[in-house]
Amino acid sequence: MKSNLEVEVSHISQHGIWLLVGDREMFLSHHNFPWFKDATVSAIQNVQLLNSYHLYWPDLDVDLAVESIEYPEGFPLLAR
Repeated sequence: MKSNLEVEVSHISQHGIWLLVGDREMFLSHHNFPWFKDATVSAIQNVQLLNSYHLYWPDLDVDLAVESIEYPEGFPLLAR
């Protein structure tokens, strides 16, 4: 089921990206969300809000919970 909320990329900078999710503005720093650092503008802008708590960038194959953007310290990046 789709959410009534909408998502929009409002700004892209060398430090990260800003999203508008409904009426909330969120910042995704490249430090916490490195998948976006070298991505194309069109790939970053192609974001879908699957429901009120789940974002998806199909061109980048990146899924993020809104909670992980709000509280990135609770979702550390792990590489093995």
